[in-house]
Amino acid sequence: MGQLATALLLAVTLAYKPAAAMEHRPDAMPREASPTLAVGATLDGNGRVWLARVENQRLWVSSSSDGGLHFSRPVAVSSAPEDIAANAENRPKIAVAQDGTVLLSWSQSLPKRFTGNIRFARSTDGGKRFSAPVTLNDDGRVGSHSFDSLAIDGAGRVAVMWLDGRDRDAVREKGAPFAGSSVYFTQSADNGARFSANRRLTEHTCECCRTALTWTAQGPVALWRNLYGSNTRDFALANLDSGKQRRATDDEWQIDACPHHGGGLAVDGRGALHLVWFTQGRTRQGLFYKRIVGDSESLPMAIGNAAAQAGHATVAAAGETVLIAWREFDGRGYVAQAMHSTDGGASWSPPQRLAESSGAADYPLPLTDGERALVVWNSATEGLRVVPLDLGKPK
Repeated sequence: MGQLATALLLAVTLAYKPAAAMEHRPDAMPREASPTLAVGATLDGNGRVWLARVENQRLWVSSSSDGGLHFSRPVAVSSAPEDIAANAENRPKIAVAQDGTVLLSWSQSLPKRFTGNIRFARSTDGGKRFSAPVTLNDDGRVGSHSFDSLAIDGAGRVAVMWLDGRDRDAVREKGAPFAGSSVYFTQSADNGARFSANRRLTEHTCECCRTALTWTAQGPVALWRNLYGSNTRDFALANLDSGKQRRATDDEWQIDACPHHGGGLAVDGRGALHLVWFTQGRTRQGLFYKRIVGDSESLPMAIGNAAAQAGHATVAAAGETVLIAWREFDGRGYVAQAMHSTDGGASWSPPQRLAESSGAADYPLPLTDGERALVVWNSATEGLRVVPLDLGKPK
């Protein structure tokens, strides 16, 4: 990492401490002994960083206009506490439309084990106040609804998808078997003011791997770990508008359990899809990337150090910039790693070791608008860090 990036990392780390010692005001957010670590983050059209994090059973939103050096005072999305999933594969999602509307989705955990709701709220005044949260799953069941994904076209359309257990529960209540879970979704045409009735995308999916969703010129496209045959858990892609599906990976990972390891998906300025995923299949093992353009796709490219448990990668793209971030363990602590491409995934920079953590740590999140690239990483010991990357052409 260069001297400039090192200096900025130090400045950001000092500027954004855990909630109990936040720079903007010590009483800006309630104190909590063990803060949740999985955060949501996005870049808006003006380059501002938006952050969604959970503390004391509330979702808080703040923003930064200087690349994460300083954040605004956090605003609570709701005054009523609720148990919000914010760990490992489950995290709050945040997006900002062209008119400044701030949109949020998250998974609410219910008292009964393995049950929850998909929740949504928005702000139409730039994050100063938020609408009362609503539940998007409309089946009325106390059942499994989790691992939500949020995507917007920026101009008013919103899509939220999630893993849903309603079909499994209904079938099993009749004494019949049902493998896995289902994928459901809902859409809005007015920036989240109203949502359509839930629609089922597919049945028989892995039940505990995060989903991914991105908005393309053809509409919202989803990625999830699917069940093929009895227990082959490879990834699938589908357009939510057309319903057209395709198998995205052919790793032949056969396992009678959920890997708790979802994939990442992004679309660049030319319409190419970029996928990252983890597998322990018969065909290949480890962390991989590939690019899909229409009906053609690149060969899977291994990324990260398998000996260091490289995994939980996420990808972001804008223009011809593609940014991948993932987490490794070097034997002493967790490490945030990243690599980037400035030619739409044709060539790549070497992996960059961005930061280390001596304690529990979230999975790093990449952000890019084509001009700047950042990685957001939260850890229990060092707090939240926003690390800038130099987008010089890969060597």
